[in-house]
Amino acid sequence: MVLAEIAALAAAHGLVIRGAFHPDPADGVPRLRGGTPIATLVLVGFVGSGGWPKFAASPEARTGGKSTRPLVAAGRRRLAASLGGIALYPFGGPPFLPFQRWARRAEGSINRPWHADSSGVGALAQLPRRARLRATSHRAAAEPGPSPCASCAGRPCLSSCPVGAFTEAGYDFAACAAHIAAPAGEACIELGCRARSACPVGPAHRYGADQASFHMRAFHAAVTVRP
Repeated sequence: MVLAEIAALAAAHGLVIRGAFHPDPADGVPRLRGGTPIATLVLVGFVGSGGWPKFAASPEARTGGKSTRPLVAAGRRRLAASLGGIALYPFGGPPFLPFQRWARRAEGSINRPWHADSSGVGALAQLPRRARLRATSHRAAAEPGPSPCASCAGRPCLSSCPVGAFTEAGYDFAACAAHIAAPAGEACIELGCRARSACPVGPAHRYGADQASFHMRAFHAAVTVRP
C-alpha cells in the first residue's frame, strides 16, 4: 500500500496526510501490543476548513462538548482500523508522545503558520513489514523550508491581536488566556483568533465561523482548568 491509497481513504474522513516516515528507536514511537516495533508512522490531520463538514456531521461532534479531543479522534480511529493499524493521539499523558518531533521528521513543516493547532495532527501506526508503506520519498521532503512569516511584509498577525499576544519574540500564552477569560475576550471566542484570521497565508483554507468558535471555546475550556 502506498501513501496515495491512504490519502484517498483519509479524504473520506475529512483528513489529509501530513507526512510519513519509518521510525528509528530515537524517535520515541511506542511499540505495538506484544512489543512489536512499528515499521511506519503516518501523520494525518485537518488542514484549514476542509475537514470541518465531516467532523461537524460525526457522532464525536454531537457528544464532545467543548473539548478538541473528539475532533482529534474523529476519523483517525476509524481510518486506523480500516488499515489494520492503530491510532496515536497527542493527548492522554503524561507522558505525552513527541508529536512535534514527528512532524519535523515526517514533513518538516513545523515552521508553517499555526501548525501547532491542537487538532492539527494525529498518527497512524502501521503494522510492520507486510503492510509497510513506501514512505521513503518523504525523507527528502522533511527538510525544513523557509517560513512564510520571514517574507511577510506587513505581518498583520502582530498588530491584530487586541492584547498583543503575538510578537517577534513569540506567543504570550498568558496574555491571550487572560484576555479570553475576561468579558472583553468574548469577541475572540465568538469570531475566532484575530491574529490567525489576519494571516495572509492560505486565505482559502481559513476557518469558517463555526469552526473558529469551536477551537476558541475549546482553548478557553482548556486554559480555565490549568493548574
